[in-house]
Amino acid sequence: MALETPNHTQTVAGWAAYDSSGKIAPYIFKRRENGVNDVTIQVMYCGICHTDLHHVKDDWGITMYPVVPGHEITGVITKVGSNVKNFKLGDRVGVGCLAASCLECEFCKNSQENYCDQIQFTYNGIFWDGSITYGGYSEMLVADHRYVVHVPDNLPMDAAAPLLCAGITVFSPMKDCQLLESPGKKVGIVGLGGLGHVAVKMAKAFGHQVTVISTSPSKENEAKQRLGADYFLVSTDAKQMQRGKRTLDVILDTVSAKHSLGPILELLKVNGTLVVVGAPDRPIELPSFPLIFGKRAVKGSMTGGMKETQEMMDVCGKHNITCDVELIKPDKINQALDRLARNDVRYRFVIDIAGTSKL
Repeated sequence: MALETPNHTQTVAGWAAYDSSGKIAPYIFKRRENGVNDVTIQVMYCGICHTDLHHVKDDWGITMYPVVPGHEITGVITKVGSNVKNFKLGDRVGVGCLAASCLECEFCKNSQENYCDQIQFTYNGIFWDGSITYGGYSEMLVADHRYVVHVPDNLPMDAAAPLLCAGITVFSPMKDCQLLESPGKKVGIVGLGGLGHVAVKMAKAFGHQVTVISTSPSKENEAKQRLGADYFLVSTDAKQMQRGKRTLDVILDTVSAKHSLGPILELLKVNGTLVVVGAPDRPIELPSFPLIFGKRAVKGSMTGGMKETQEMMDVCGKHNITCDVELIKPDKINQALDRLARNDVRYRFVIDIAGTSKL
């Protein structure tokens, strides 16, 4: 493991956390030369994911400092390797969570690279050459073309950036639960944050009745009037939760804070499915009785493979689905992370890396 290898000759300006204080500061580092399977991308925008917050503060005990976060990246291709046939100069592209995988296991061969035992991430991972990966809080990125997707022309690059993580994270379980091809289901979305608001948009676009479950009563008008949710339940209101019992077919839980799944499970019909996509830093509570007496299933889901990610981008292009974003300049990253920790964002911070937007 090394910060860089002899092939890392390109000097890049970025922003990194140097220790568990989580404070972001400018960072000059090296990226590898563009190889035969690579594309070089001028980074235009990069979303700020809750995972970034966990990594910069080393909440999970796995951070390799200095860490350059960012895995919701959109940009423009400036160089193409000789083996690359599906991208060309000037293409609008996106890079999500994945940087490398083994390419040989059953998951890689079945377009589920995200479940490969040797998966390496866009930042805080170890690339094939042994170097540590650096993410999208930087002016340019070199990526293997097999982990890059096209961004539809009709989607704005800033509002499309969070789709590379938040979007695919909710799209994948929706597809897994057959929500893309079978409209008319009753779908619950727990949490109305970066993931939740995209999930509401997707579920409505796919023709489902949507119930938002939130601890914040103040979000009801926004959930219904602006995002199109049909119903809203305050999860701390026992009467509301009681009225919602056994009404939902599928629930996506996007909450990244510790909480109990018991009351949420009670909202499911018999044989219903709860999919956990949030990543709390402490274990969530899973009581057995709501499972047993409802024949319910709880499963997890993480991002998606590359084929599925491209499908998600194309579907979002078809339905004109984007994220609601708040653009910031790089010098405001620390303030954005502080606000994100307080859930003070509607609904995703996106860094204007290239400085092309009027802020």
